[in-house]
Amino acid sequence: MKRGPKPKGKVKLKWSTKFAYAIGLLTADGCLSKDGRHIDFTSKDKVQVGMFKKCLGLDTKIAIKLSGAGNRAYHTQFSDVLFYNFLLGIGLSPAKSKTIKSVSIPSEYFVDFLRGYFDGDGCSYSYYDPQFKKSFRFYLSFVSASPPFLDWLRREIQVSVGIHGFINGWGDKSYLQLKYSKKEAILLCKFMYYSTNIPFLRRKRLKIEKSLRIIGSRRSGEIGRHATLRL
Repeated sequence: MKRGPKPKGKVKLKWSTKFAYAIGLLTADGCLSKDGRHIDFTSKDKVQVGMFKKCLGLDTKIAIKLSGAGNRAYHTQFSDVLFYNFLLGIGLSPAKSKTIKSVSIPSEYFVDFLRGYFDGDGCSYSYYDPQFKKSFRFYLSFVSASPPFLDWLRREIQVSVGIHGFINGWGDKSYLQLKYSKKEAILLCKFMYYSTNIPFLRRKRLKIEKSLRIIGSRRSGEIGRHATLRL
């Protein structure tokens, strides 16, 4: 019996800054179909879908997807058996949101994976404390429905940055968040945004920079020095 041609992959399976960033995005907002070949990436941000395509060298179309409530999102889908199997091998799977435990990332590219995951399922927020008017709060957090995954992420960040963070409930408590505050959040920002020549979601970085400018202008000493995000 003559064998058919070997499948050709659309995605180049080689670790790089862009590749690791795209894996982070997929871990947050990607979906592996149960058919063993299709990969879907969905986001409310069309720019983010475009960045995902660019990082993986895809020429697929970006389509509009509507939720049951009529909310608009953007997605791209493609078939690649080799990439699909690669994703299975590093820890992703269909219906992964509650079952994912860790992702096998080369240590030198963990920072890029982390930034991709942050751009997908992370956020920063800041505010003036209502009780202490001069106290400005700043937080960075990552969200997941899988406690083992957040435990793994926390350990990896601790090894890479030397900060601890804490995990607590989020929203309706079907999700958890890994949270870093003030000094630790600033150090984590400096870690993730180590250069201008790396992929990142511009609106999230600009929001962080605004918070850091406020901290830098109001604080002196150790926190003030850490607050500047110089790229």
